[in-house]
Amino acid sequence: MRILVVGAGAIGGYFGARLLAAGRDVSFLVRPRRAEQLRNFGLAVTSPHGDLNLSAPPLRYARSLAEFYDLVILSCKSYDLENSMDDFAPAMGPDSRVLPLLNGLRHLDTLDARFGARRVLGGLARISSTLDADGRIHQLGPFNELVFGSRGDAAIDQDVAQTLRAPGFEARMSAEILHEMWEKWVFIAAAAATTSLMRAAVGDIVAANAVHIPMGLMQECAAIAAENGFAPREKATTAGLAVLTAPGSPFTASMLRDIEQRSRIEADHIVGDLLRRASKAAHTPLLGTAYAHLKAYESRRERESRAQH
Repeated sequence: MRILVVGAGAIGGYFGARLLAAGRDVSFLVRPRRAEQLRNFGLAVTSPHGDLNLSAPPLRYARSLAEFYDLVILSCKSYDLENSMDDFAPAMGPDSRVLPLLNGLRHLDTLDARFGARRVLGGLARISSTLDADGRIHQLGPFNELVFGSRGDAAIDQDVAQTLRAPGFEARMSAEILHEMWEKWVFIAAAAATTSLMRAAVGDIVAANAVHIPMGLMQECAAIAAENGFAPREKATTAGLAVLTAPGSPFTASMLRDIEQRSRIEADHIVGDLLRRASKAAHTPLLGTAYAHLKAYESRRERESRAQH
């Protein structure tokens, strides 16, 4: 089975590296800057589950992509989705499948419209990882799970499931992938809203006696999910609250790290789209405030960028 990983960033690069090291037929669709990093430093991963350094990962470029792949693993940021689809579209044959690992759900509608729902699987990644200045991937915690499943006509056969199982991470096929995607969305939105609004790690928020903020945000996000028919189950809620209320925890959402680096953020895809799915009767004062905070950051960043140019 031929696999194309779109990008080789903190998430796609991690899982792609593990699959490549396990002997899978994996190529990485990259842009020039990332290609240069990989040529200079290799595809390097530091992880509690074992380090990797693949000196010459197979690279592909959008301008010369002219062959079909069985599976396309997509882990771009939501604001890069349109450009990424243009890049990997030539790799999509009649029987190709896309496995998106983006947060939220809005990307499913976009991918369905472009490639047809039959070719778009459900998926999510549970991993905390980042890239350093040289493009090396650092896993920040012990959890690293890839979850995938069928959506209607977009079926997963056992060949796909078997191919995705490799040392270094847990690959799990879910019969309730949309429910699991909603549960992760609730957690990610609450985590992004909490740490970005407070500009602090979870442990610092707890130390400030402000644990009511992550708890309230989890409740608001969960209520929206329930309105849409996917109320988070007790296990997911308990696990999420444990992360967001842990004393002394250094945990921050990646969105806060992006803000601190003055980078683009996924405010609309992760927080804004969740608010758009709420009923008019929904009570979301904390989530609404967090979203306004994120949009204000985007406005300031754009204004400062225009001033510099």
